[in-house]
Amino acid sequence: MDNKYICIEGNIGSGKTSLAKSLSQRLEGKLMLEEFEENPFLQKFYKDPTRYAFQLELSFLAERFQQMQTETPNRDLFQEYMFSDYMIEKCLIFSKNNLDDQSIQLYRKLYDIILKSTPKPDIIIYLHKDTDHLLANIEKRARPYEQQIEAKYLNDIYNNYLTYFKQQSQYPILFVDSNEIDFIKNPSQVEPFIELISTPFEIGLHPINL
Repeated sequence: MDNKYICIEGNIGSGKTSLAKSLSQRLEGKLMLEEFEENPFLQKFYKDPTRYAFQLELSFLAERFQQMQTETPNRDLFQEYMFSDYMIEKCLIFSKNNLDDQSIQLYRKLYDIILKSTPKPDIIIYLHKDTDHLLANIEKRARPYEQQIEAKYLNDIYNNYLTYFKQQSQYPILFVDSNEIDFIKNPSQVEPFIELISTPFEIGLHPINL
């Protein structure tokens, strides 16, 4: 199998955007990054999650779908790879954590319709960091609206990812322990990931220690 469309995933503060950028530069691939800071509901959600959760998740779903529909077909002929710092299933994973039961039923109907029209990645790389590392990274990058994030929220998101990964049967998922990895301080740490991309993996969850 040729791994041409690679999604980098992970919890908040895991370094997924840094890895996607590093891989795209190293392999001269197309880069598709989530434009989350443009979302008008994000900061409102962190201040009042109950009030703004549905608006936030619905807007993210629409924005991710639109970006995939626009960017995926426009890869340069000379760009062998495409890297993204999210997968569309992220919508479902976060919505399960943020929405009440009634809202999630409606959201799931819209999600299922959209999912049929989204391109599927060839492989997913999940960067796992423990909660203390995530909180340290969140504090270090100093986005004001993120400073209220608590350990429980991160743990819940992680458990949702893990549940999804164990149940899915579409892609190979490389579950990488990245607690000791920092692509900004040590750019050479991207090299093992280049080797992983060129390695064939069967569909399912694959724990990776680098």
